[in-house]
Amino acid sequence: MSVSGINRTILHVDDDRQFTRLVAHALQRKGFDVVSINDPQQALGELIRHGYRIVLLDIDMPGLDGIDLLRRIKEYDGGIQVIMVTGLVTLSNAMAAFRRGAEACFFKPMDDFDPLVRSVEATFQKIEHWWSALPDLKRQRRSAIEPAATA
Repeated sequence: MSVSGINRTILHVDDDRQFTRLVAHALQRKGFDVVSINDPQQALGELIRHGYRIVLLDIDMPGLDGIDLLRRIKEYDGGIQVIMVTGLVTLSNAMAAFRRGAEACFFKPMDDFDPLVRSVEATFQKIEHWWSALPDLKRQRRSAIEPAATA
C-alpha cells in the first residue's frame, strides 16, 4: 500500500514465527502489507533494500538484540519509525527503547491487536505529515536564502 510515494509496507522483525504470523494477519486485515523476518541479522539489509518507513521490532532475539538493532536503524535513517513489540516486559527495556528513538512499545502476549494497529496508523499519518510538509519547508528555506544572496 502506498500513499504520496511513501512505502507503507511494515517490516516486522521477531524471532517468534507464530507471533509474526499473528501480527501480519491483524495488520493485513486493516489493509497494511507486512514483511516478516525471523532472523534479526537480515533485518538491516532488508530495510535498506526496500525502504520501509515503519519497523516492528522485538527486543529479546538471538544473535542481535532489538535495542542494538534499533540503534543501527536510527543511525542509518533517523526518520524510520520503530515500534517495539516485546515479551521482555521491564521498565528498563521500555526506557532504553524510548531513549534510542522508539515510537512506541507494546508487550507480548497480546490478546488485542487494536492498540498496535492504531499505533501503526498514527505513525503512518505522522510520516505522511512530515513528507507533505517537506516541499513547503524547502520553499521557505529558498525564499529566506535568495534575498540574502542578491543583497
